[in-house]
Amino acid sequence: MFGIEGRNLRIETLTQLRWLALFGQLFTVLAVAFGLKFDVPLRWCLAVIGASAVLNVVVELYFPRSLRLEERPAMALLAFDVLQLSTLLFLVGGLDNPFSILLLAPVTIAAVSLRPRQIVAIVALVLLCASFLSICHWPLPWYREQALELPLLYRLGLWIALLVATAFICTYAAQVAREARNLSLALTATELVLERQNHLSRLDGLAAAAAHELGTPLATIAVVSRELSRSNIPKEFSEDIDLLNQQSQRCRDILSRISSLATEEHPQLENIKLRYWIENVISPFRSHPVTIEIDISGDGSEPVVTSNPALTYGIGNFIENALDFAETKVSLIATWTSERVTIAISDDGPGFPNEILAQIGEPYLKTRMDRRLKAGDEAGLGLGIFISKTLLERTGATLHFSNHEGSGAVVEIAWNRQQLETGFKNSLSHLSSFPEDRS
Repeated sequence: MFGIEGRNLRIETLTQLRWLALFGQLFTVLAVAFGLKFDVPLRWCLAVIGASAVLNVVVELYFPRSLRLEERPAMALLAFDVLQLSTLLFLVGGLDNPFSILLLAPVTIAAVSLRPRQIVAIVALVLLCASFLSICHWPLPWYREQALELPLLYRLGLWIALLVATAFICTYAAQVAREARNLSLALTATELVLERQNHLSRLDGLAAAAAHELGTPLATIAVVSRELSRSNIPKEFSEDIDLLNQQSQRCRDILSRISSLATEEHPQLENIKLRYWIENVISPFRSHPVTIEIDISGDGSEPVVTSNPALTYGIGNFIENALDFAETKVSLIATWTSERVTIAISDDGPGFPNEILAQIGEPYLKTRMDRRLKAGDEAGLGLGIFISKTLLERTGATLHFSNHEGSGAVVEIAWNRQQLETGFKNSLSHLSSFPEDRS
């Protein structure tokens, strides 16, 4: 029944506005009855005002003030306000009463807070009540020795004026509110983009520091492991020593690339066909025990990719993640049309956890999950996916994360074909590559 959205009204706003309206109604009724000495159906008027006050008290007692109403509950409360005010106007002259203009208040609130369907419903209710009040109502309180009877033509004019005012105010208020919401969303999106760029900028410095600090211990590990491989060690440990040598060299290569990519220029960007570029990206992972299946097809001529580090490292990190979590195979499907180029990377592993699927790609995302590298230890910070996603988005890519119906994760990356073929020579000034888990 209740939710939180940018356009939804806080329940405190409605109750405060209703208290303001009730005090105004009560003051007006008492002033007319006791100040002007007009004949007013005081008991009926106080009963109508009291009913609205009781509703307000109940709402304030049973619901927190910060609660935001969904469209239907908000529309129901505004409809009650329309009916309450219409009933009060029925007792004191209908549309002949100058306070009938207050029927525009619920319409204005609906226009700035509800969706078009609910706005139309409130407007229709106001017009229906106004039409009824124009022809059926109790007499307008007036001097006893005089009878105030407005001509039918004048009443018709009041009804038309109310109709025009309702349509104009509703349209104007809805347009202003929509523009304000769009501006707010644009500012929020801008803040998120700037925050992501700040995260990546800070990671550049961390990458350089890590490359410097880890160089010495990795060199020591490499020396010790090489010495162990040359000594007489049991055969069952020789494979582990060889693996340790390979992985330490791999770490040194990664740190070397981090150190060099932050300062080197990349003027030579190779223009190659999509299938050859994909093969170049995959070639470092061919020795992995998990099978990599490639399917490349499309409509028309094959795209020619202007390769750059952003594409290579972004796609490479996603492929490496898929290999880490796959059971038997990783699939890379590349397709293209005259307008788009799409690469889908999927695996047959456990897939992304549903509780973080919508947040994937955000930095410093911690969770305990099953998608760990054959371990089950606590998940990392999610920096690998964040960096890869940011690098690819700088090339104009859009990314979508999902799971297969059975099992396995899917990362779909799509570009505008013309933009991909044109190249992104100025897309980044600093790169870092962190083979990271999918946390």
